[in-house]
Amino acid sequence: MSTRTRGLVGLLWLVVMIGAGFALVRIGTYGLTIFALFPVFLGALSSWVFRPSSGSLAASWGALAALAGLFSFLLAGAEGAVCLAMAAPLALPLGALGGWLVYRGGSSKTAARSVTMLLFMPPATLTWDATAPPPVFQVRTSIEIAAPPEQVWKYVVAFPRLPEPHEWYFRAGLGYPTQTRIEGSGPGSARYCDFSTGSFVEQVEVWDEPRLLRFRVTESAAPMREWSPYGEIVTKHLHGYFISREGQFQLTQLANNHTLVEGTSWYEHGLRPAEYWRWWSDAIIHRIHMRVLRHIKTLSEEVATSHASK
Repeated sequence: MSTRTRGLVGLLWLVVMIGAGFALVRIGTYGLTIFALFPVFLGALSSWVFRPSSGSLAASWGALAALAGLFSFLLAGAEGAVCLAMAAPLALPLGALGGWLVYRGGSSKTAARSVTMLLFMPPATLTWDATAPPPVFQVRTSIEIAAPPEQVWKYVVAFPRLPEPHEWYFRAGLGYPTQTRIEGSGPGSARYCDFSTGSFVEQVEVWDEPRLLRFRVTESAAPMREWSPYGEIVTKHLHGYFISREGQFQLTQLANNHTLVEGTSWYEHGLRPAEYWRWWSDAIIHRIHMRVLRHIKTLSEEVATSHASK
């Protein structure tokens, strides 16, 4: 096959890939197909078209092709910069792998067969993306507070407005809690956790004062505000893909009359590969927990110090 023909065939497949990728994003299928298979295919295609002279060069071409694919979503306003930055550590190595595999295929015929084999994988990955149930994950974070549980409890139930965050990831658009409100008391009461992106609506299921507050989340806010060159955009994965299910605060009195507060969240997300995206979501939720727990700690210890000075 001549270099020109190879380039034209590669360009045709690139157009097909870009069109399919944008279609999946528009539909809202954020799974193995777009996050795993497409980077491998882009890397393989680049290696097949440009025929690099070494395995390292083939891997480099593959990673560059995957990066270009991510950048195209940003330029088209289909995705925001934060989400694409999260996807890059997964997509770039897979793109490099695709480029290297085709290089290792040796002859142009073998490489072409390797690329062709990838074409049979989308039906399998799309089936998995569409039918596999989203897993439920748990994140637990704890902090020790120099105050007894009776003083900590009221700030666990509801706390006043937090100061604006200084952490870069919150300023970049990730949703962060601002305050909580509660209507009534005891099981069945409605609790609202206000975020920078909206409110989480919660129904209290266990009210064991001052030991355990457990609630079910009935409505979730968007996990972030996306950024793009065209201003704020609203993508499919901001609604219905990251869902908070339950939460609780457990208070344990320590020997020094301090309180150990453990905050736990149960959530699910529809992004795949699930374990990769869990690494990000667990880290984000842990930081949200710490923002809340440190605020509770500050408020509780101020009251404890005030009482001790009297």
